[in-house]
Amino acid sequence: MTTHVQHVKHIGNNGHMTARTTRVDDADIYAARNDVRPASMAAHVIWYVASVLLALLAIRFVLALLGANPANQFANFIYSVSHPFVAPFFSLFNYNLQYGASHFETFTLVAMLVYALIAGGIARLVTIKRDAEADSYVE
Repeated sequence: MTTHVQHVKHIGNNGHMTARTTRVDDADIYAARNDVRPASMAAHVIWYVASVLLALLAIRFVLALLGANPANQFANFIYSVSHPFVAPFFSLFNYNLQYGASHFETFTLVAMLVYALIAGGIARLVTIKRDAEADSYVE
């Protein structure tokens, strides 16, 4: 069963008020409220994965800064899982990697920045067509 909703808009026209009535299908209202297109869903997934990675790298940075014991299971897990993501940046500042001693991991901060920029770029690429379609419907 399809019901129609009546909307009345009052528009000021040189001081005169006019009324405009439109009829909208309930299905259209539901679709507008729950507008999840594949492009926006893909962007949400990209940002979710990037957020998990950035959180992992942030935990690694804090553990290294505080000199966490690598023999601890939690610290070892974080160091092991995050290692492939920071490995490309190890030699960026000619830094010797050592666990268990407090040190400032600049390469981890650079990795976080690079991965955030990559995620932002990819998320933007998957939504470019959607933004172009939205601009074409401007009244």
